[in-house]
Amino acid sequence: MVDVSDHELVPEHSVLDEDILEGVLEEYDIKRTDLPKIKRADPALPDDAEVGDVIEISRNSRTTDQATVYRLVVE
Repeated sequence: MVDVSDHELVPEHSVLDEDILEGVLEEYDIKRTDLPKIKRADPALPDDAEVGDVIEISRNSRTTDQATVYRLVVE
């Protein structure tokens, strides 16, 4: 079976530490549940991601070199 997360076109997905998450939520003045969702079954998620975790996705961008987005893991 192919590991999708190793493909060159899949951006880096990582579980965000709670300390960093608090700063992100405060910066944008939002709650964890306000974040866009990503399903736990998504093959690009790290193996240690659990429901309720927040994933940081860093991808290349033509306008800002690196774009960072956040997703809440849901069932």
